[in-house]
Amino acid sequence: MVRLGQNFLADPNLLEAIVADAALDADDVVLEVGGGEGVLTRRLAERVARVHLIEIDERLRPALDPIEAGHAGLEIVWGDAMEVDLGALTPPPTAMVANLPYSVATPVLLRTITELPSVRRWTVMVQREIAERLRARPGTRMYGSPSVLVQLACEVRMLRTVDPAVFKPRPRVESAVLSLRRRAEAPPERYRQLIRDAFAHRRKALPKSMELAVKRREAEAERAGLPPPRPRSAEVRHACREALVRLGLPADARAEMLTPPQHLALAEAIG
Repeated sequence: MVRLGQNFLADPNLLEAIVADAALDADDVVLEVGGGEGVLTRRLAERVARVHLIEIDERLRPALDPIEAGHAGLEIVWGDAMEVDLGALTPPPTAMVANLPYSVATPVLLRTITELPSVRRWTVMVQREIAERLRARPGTRMYGSPSVLVQLACEVRMLRTVDPAVFKPRPRVESAVLSLRRRAEAPPERYRQLIRDAFAHRRKALPKSMELAVKRREAEAERAGLPPPRPRSAEVRHACREALVRLGLPADARAEMLTPPQHLALAEAIG
């Protein structure tokens, strides 16, 4: 059964391959999101000191509770992975291994990169399109703000593609096992917002895209009776054009033309 957008792995060979890909040490602390019926959870709990499993679907308790009872190092946190206090996980995770529900894979990965600096590597099953987006290169159709934000913090590799036949029920899309290895901390939120704004209107020149993104927030603030965001939209557009020129880039560059380090340098110059 599909629960909340999750397809369960049914191939033991692939499960073993994912655990091998993760290259876990006995003293690792693993974060898993979306445990399903626990087939990967059990394998992880047998190999490492501690597993934190976040699962939103309490209908899975009959499958997961016996696994937790049989493994002292397994802790199940029942809740939404986008709302659970990740900083409260003790001890803090050092690795993430998961078959991520497709609907939340990208935001969950970005959240763990940002909020869990203790995590140094990720081995996750995702929809193949998501894997392609996160490892996309500048100038390509799939390159966007998630590509930039993930690549600024991590080395990204697609380890293997996965046939839909290994899931139950069979999904309509291909999957892939994605490896992330941390190489830096996530940029501050003010820089991450500027990077998202750069791609908000990707058919526009980058300064215009940023201006329109800030204008939207200005309108939202006005409707809510709140002070407008600072800097104002016109100031952002001017600052962006000046920063692009200082960085030796065209003043009318589009977001997809810039590499992740150039996006960070631009955000720092504007910020």
